[in-house]
Amino acid sequence: MQRQAGFTLIELLITMVVLAILAAIAIPSYTDYVLRGKIPEATTALQSQKTKMEQYFQDNRAYPNSCVTSAPTAGQIQIPTLQYFTVTCTNLGTAPFTTFTVTATGNAGTDLEGVAYSINQSNVRQTVVTSGSKIAKHGYTAGTVNCWVARKPNLC
Repeated sequence: MQRQAGFTLIELLITMVVLAILAAIAIPSYTDYVLRGKIPEATTALQSQKTKMEQYFQDNRAYPNSCVTSAPTAGQIQIPTLQYFTVTCTNLGTAPFTTFTVTATGNAGTDLEGVAYSINQSNVRQTVVTSGSKIAKHGYTAGTVNCWVARKPNLC
């Protein structure tokens, strides 16, 4: 009598259960890893913009009155166009501008929708996470004072 070669049904079921358990652990971890990899785009751009603002201040004794994505004119500074974030800047008060805030907001339709990172002239960093947003559903929350949240729940 010749013996049949192959796998039994129980062996196949055990293999499927093991793969399901691995997938249940690996997929959320990978999703969080990819999300965390997108955050430095904002924080790097904010640090760069703060440096540009300070250089402008050193030359003009005031911060620029606006930020543009095109070629800047007098009183303006150019901001970058990013893939996952939109960078904006605001000045508080009236001319001569002595304060500013640069903000990177997660673009709509991405997993980063609902998060905003900001920095001001005093190097105060802030993270705002909108409750119910996509990034909040991933477990991210706002950080403490002077903090850019880069890991969930609110680790800087």
